[in-house]
Amino acid sequence: MKVLLVGESWVSEATHYKGFDSFTSVTFHSGADWYNAALRSKGIEVEQLYAHDVPAKFPFTKEGLDAYDVIVLSDIGTNSFLLPTETWMQGKSMPNRLKLLAEWVKGGGALIMAGGYLSFQGFEAKARFAGSAVEEVLPVTCFTHDDRAETPEGAVPQINDAKHAVLAGVSTTMPALLGYNRVQLKPGATLIASVNGDPLIAATQVGKGRSLVWTSDIGPHWCPEPFVKWDGFAPLMANMITWVAGK
Repeated sequence: MKVLLVGESWVSEATHYKGFDSFTSVTFHSGADWYNAALRSKGIEVEQLYAHDVPAKFPFTKEGLDAYDVIVLSDIGTNSFLLPTETWMQGKSMPNRLKLLAEWVKGGGALIMAGGYLSFQGFEAKARFAGSAVEEVLPVTCFTHDDRAETPEGAVPQINDAKHAVLAGVSTTMPALLGYNRVQLKPGATLIASVNGDPLIAATQVGKGRSLVWTSDIGPHWCPEPFVKWDGFAPLMANMITWVAGK
């Protein structure tokens, strides 16, 4: 199977002050190293499209999406899909890739959304998936406000459907999480696991396709090192991929 992981990277600029003088530095970061390694350890091929490449390089056609078995959106907001370079810089009409992705799922595609500061509605509601075509094909609905639940004290997930294939071979006792996005389960969707009474893993059939959400991070900080080092992390993440792909 081939997975396209979209997002989960960022560029940081820092200003350093040394007495009278100052200078800036720019660094690149990916938060997907643990996740990518987990999938690859289970024989799943994963390609990461970094956040800064999404406006120009996320597929504009169904054929482009068809090159992948599963699309995973992680910590990447709607603007990156809605404002390609041609539209933002040149004022040209381009395909709406949120609608394209939704239609792809309905036609038999497989979509996962993972949590983060730019997932679901996100930090200061900047991700803006509420009311979008992508929200229509998710097993959950988004709030219209900042939906983050910060749990620095730790929040232990609870299993709601222990027999679901996503949990096959995974311990029902999971390590604590440090945060997640609050969402609401849609009627007819399956709640697989929850955290503090909110959906953590939920799944649904959408037309001929499937979608699934994991509302916490796929790596630190919300999904801290004890979780990504847990022996259930790799099988859990791989099971999500294989279930949504219908394998």
